[in-house]
Amino acid sequence: MLRTTPPRVRGEARFLDMRALEIMRQGAPVADHVRFTHDRQTPVPSAGEARVRTECSALNHLDLWVGRGLPGLDTHFPTVSGSDGAGVVDAVGDGVDPAWVGRRVLLNAAILKPATGHPDTLAAGEDIHMIGEHSPGTMAEFFVAPVANLLPIGQTDPRQATAFGLTHLTAWRMLVTRARVQPGETVLITGIGGGVALAALGLARHLGCRTIVTSRHASKVEKARALGADAGVVDDGSDWSRGVRSLTGKRGVDVVIDSIGGRILQPSIRSLARAGRFVTCGCTTAQLGELDLTRVFWNQLSVLGSTMGTMEEFRAVTSLLTRGLVRPVIDCVIEPEAGGDAYRRLESGEQFGKVLVDWRNSGSGS
Repeated sequence: MLRTTPPRVRGEARFLDMRALEIMRQGAPVADHVRFTHDRQTPVPSAGEARVRTECSALNHLDLWVGRGLPGLDTHFPTVSGSDGAGVVDAVGDGVDPAWVGRRVLLNAAILKPATGHPDTLAAGEDIHMIGEHSPGTMAEFFVAPVANLLPIGQTDPRQATAFGLTHLTAWRMLVTRARVQPGETVLITGIGGGVALAALGLARHLGCRTIVTSRHASKVEKARALGADAGVVDDGSDWSRGVRSLTGKRGVDVVIDSIGGRILQPSIRSLARAGRFVTCGCTTAQLGELDLTRVFWNQLSVLGSTMGTMEEFRAVTSLLTRGLVRPVIDCVIEPEAGGDAYRRLESGEQFGKVLVDWRNSGSGS
């Protein structure tokens, strides 16, 4: 049964009664340092913030980087990661309309500085404060966030919403804002099975694009085909761009969506048609990769970076979920008490879809 702790507003005493998944210290594997606790300090919303009773949270590769240590980020352990979460607002800070209390909301964890007006940038490259990276995240019974970063989702299933959140926002910005894909174009998605890659697959199909996927695992390619991917290539370590080009009559693809980096860069660039666009949102394997500049300028290719997204983009893509037009892929749902297994599943690289932690039905002392 869901615990019914009464709302606590700003100015009350702080309580040590919140369940949470804490990363106790920096190191890899991260799962070895994850502890479930009953006595994490319950957060109190500040001015402009709301506190959300978490129904479901989800892992991203960012959670692993937080546990392993990010250059330039002075993380104080134990810490709570998590940049994806849905739940019900139970308290608000000063200046927030009390009508927020009781609403089911979905988090956009990227807190942006004021926009500069440029349509393709987020605050002209200024810092983004990420909930779950720079401040405590959603892997807990409660989290706090600016109300400006919360999107009401009504009766939408919180599991579906949480699995949709950050990955679909990221993929939407990559495809729509940065690559500006058009119906009928061919999109290559590397590393299918990861959250952003599967989000890109669903969105590209919704946008009327032909899709080709890659993976080191033939089984993941087949699963993607079952979800509607038009073709797939197994990444066996060789130059798989030849396989991609053979699937396109040697023309190449219009867009590559990548979050892997490293050795993936060169075959991705070789897979592009003239005037093609390579869009990256991350580098889960390596930051550095070879880039054939001759091919880039001769074929007039574009290499584009992309990260997170604005609330306007978040509303646009989430409307596809609430209208039943695009659905996320869920790999597994884990109880908080076994939260280390969630991190372990993501670290294994075996997942196909989002790894979720459901806070609603676990033991809570009630």
